[in-house]
Amino acid sequence: MTATGKKVCFMTGASGVLGSEIALAVAGHGYTIFFTWHSSEERAAATLEKIRWISPESQMVQCNVAKTSDIAGAFAAFRQQFERLDLVITSASNFFSTPLPDVTEREWDSLVDTNLKGTFFTMQEAASIMQKQSFVSRIITMSDISADLVWRNFAPYSVSKAGIQHLTRIFAKEFAPTILVNSVAPGTVTLNNKKKMEPQEEMVKKIALQRLGDPLDIIKTILFLLESDYITGQVINVEGGRLLR
Repeated sequence: MTATGKKVCFMTGASGVLGSEIALAVAGHGYTIFFTWHSSEERAAATLEKIRWISPESQMVQCNVAKTSDIAGAFAAFRQQFERLDLVITSASNFFSTPLPDVTEREWDSLVDTNLKGTFFTMQEAASIMQKQSFVSRIITMSDISADLVWRNFAPYSVSKAGIQHLTRIFAKEFAPTILVNSVAPGTVTLNNKKKMEPQEEMVKKIALQRLGDPLDIIKTILFLLESDYITGQVINVEGGRLLR
């Protein structure tokens, strides 16, 4: 078991574009990072190398969060390495367009199992560790403002993110006062040209602040939650006023 005086963060999906930026920022905030990766070991290894420049004891493990056996295995590996758990960030997510009425069961399972089921069982495993500790710990779920939108062509995705937000409130009430549970819901932070989405100029028109979000906007919110001792069960929308009607 690795002995460390630093706080420890378990994070899913840290090798993604936004996830890697979050992991680096949290490491810079004094945390050792233990993160999961699913499909790209090369990208995960590159992320770990960057993190270790800041936090040398950080580790990674392969895990498909859509499978509860993989989540249990990841936490078993975590317990072998670390004796405390201060923070969990559930960043692993799947995203693609699913126009109605042609959504298939496979598409539904891919989105809902990864996003919602994966988040639930990650939180459950984390809470089983955290509730035995004598200090306050934190869980931060990553959701999406689509939970509050009627978003065409993304029904399973938006439903999964709405579920994450409700899980956040349930866990916050269940495990207060020793585990603080909150959700960060980004708006449009990055564009992926492979996805069937609106042109950038059309999306910007819907945002009150007239710009797309930056990963730093999300990171600042997460770091704020790391410093707060009196916020739990909340969803913080980081969306530049996109939800204003």
